[in-house]
Amino acid sequence: MIKELIKGTSDAIVEAIEGVDDVLSAVRKVVKNQVVGASKDVGDILTGGMDSVTAVVTGAVKNVGNIGVSAIDVSRDAVHAAISGVSDVGGDVLTAVKKATRGAIKGASEVGGDLGEVAVGAVEGSINAAKDVGVDSVGAVRAAVVSAVKAADEIGGEAGQSVREALLSAASLPKDVVKSAIEGTKE
Repeated sequence: MIKELIKGTSDAIVEAIEGVDDVLSAVRKVVKNQVVGASKDVGDILTGGMDSVTAVVTGAVKNVGNIGVSAIDVSRDAVHAAISGVSDVGGDVLTAVKKATRGAIKGASEVGGDLGEVAVGAVEGSINAAKDVGVDSVGAVRAAVVSAVKAADEIGGEAGQSVREALLSAASLPKDVVKSAIEGTKE
């Protein structure tokens, strides 16, 4: 089911962006619809349905090269849309943050994308979504940073280091929270 969801998301994005001016809006709409639809198919977003969040975001980020927008923009908007979709169906938002961030890193890795840029975009998307759905944005930052670093570490040491450096140097992120979360991944 997960592979089909990744491919289905990729195909839906390619179809949705044909002939539109606002590609990112189309990406957000597809991602949110895929997450909501997958949660209904699974029947329980609290258990197996959360893996669909990872798959949907992976499928979206894998399309960066096909849609002509930056990796940071796609990861930010895909993560935001996925978290919003989970919130809409009553799922755990912080788990969605972790799963969506993991999906962004996974998708970028599969297509040779810039993991640092994608990690920054994913954390930005988590912050924006947390504010929109009314959850603690500091908790969302921590969850996203830890998930990004762990996903990158699974790819390899250089990937993990690249993500850490990008997150620490991003002016758009709260440096103290990011630093604390990264230090927590070393334990």
